[in-house]
Amino acid sequence: MVAQPIDHCRKLFMKHESHEGNLLEKTESQPKVDDVDIFTAARLLQYLMLFFIIYMCRREYHKSETRKEEIKPEQEELQKKLDKSEQEKEELQNKLGRRKAQFKSAWRNAPLYADWRKEEFEAVKLTLDAASAHPALRLSEKGRQVAWQERPQDLPSSTQRFDSLPCVLGQLNITSGRCYWEVEVGDTCSWDLGICRDNITRKGVVTMSPQNGFWAIRLYEGEYWALTSPETLLILREIPLSVGIFLDYEAGDVSFYNMTDGSHIFTFPQNTFYGILRPLFRLWSSDSGLLTIVKVEEN
Repeated sequence: MVAQPIDHCRKLFMKHESHEGNLLEKTESQPKVDDVDIFTAARLLQYLMLFFIIYMCRREYHKSETRKEEIKPEQEELQKKLDKSEQEKEELQNKLGRRKAQFKSAWRNAPLYADWRKEEFEAVKLTLDAASAHPALRLSEKGRQVAWQERPQDLPSSTQRFDSLPCVLGQLNITSGRCYWEVEVGDTCSWDLGICRDNITRKGVVTMSPQNGFWAIRLYEGEYWALTSPETLLILREIPLSVGIFLDYEAGDVSFYNMTDGSHIFTFPQNTFYGILRPLFRLWSSDSGLLTIVKVEEN
């Protein structure tokens, strides 16, 4: 009778140990609770960051769309101003084109704007003719500048050389076409510039006038003159630092322009040219200064 309870207790103990062993095996085969919590938290954090990025992108997109709607009226207003500006520019260009057309169709009726004349005239390469130079004049080596020298040169007499008027001609024979050249006068205080016939008198006293084959303008003692007969006093709005001489041979037109501001100086009454015409330069005295032909740039 005593043995049965003991055996029963032994069986219960063994059964309990077996149950604890099974629980221990199951527990060891499953992940720990701490590991599961860390993994879940990391995954949750990733999702939260992804949702935050998506949210911020959508927010910026909506802000951008809202800003576009806000500035759309400003853009439309700016576009209207640009269109108006382009229209005004086009109208101004059309007006300028009409004025240029009027100018080109009637040279003598529109004697302004030297730049417009340049479009219709050929710029000529020009140097000075040493064989024609008065002994008191000194030419530069390249033949584009003339100045006065105190002691006249001892030069051989020649039918081509001026011996009374201190003049020199350009090495250019003009018999047709439209051409022009520019001369820098700077602060030179007395000079004559223009054209003349090749067969003018170069000896003795000569009056420079169209009747004698001269078409020129003059600066002398602070006054500007056109060498007409009688001479014409010129009133200039600005002192020229450079003078342009424009010659239309067939039209008999000789015009002078202030190349400093592009304004018209003088046009001689229409002439009938014949024979050879040549550029003319004159200095008056030792304190006159110098004249320089503007170099034509190569195209």
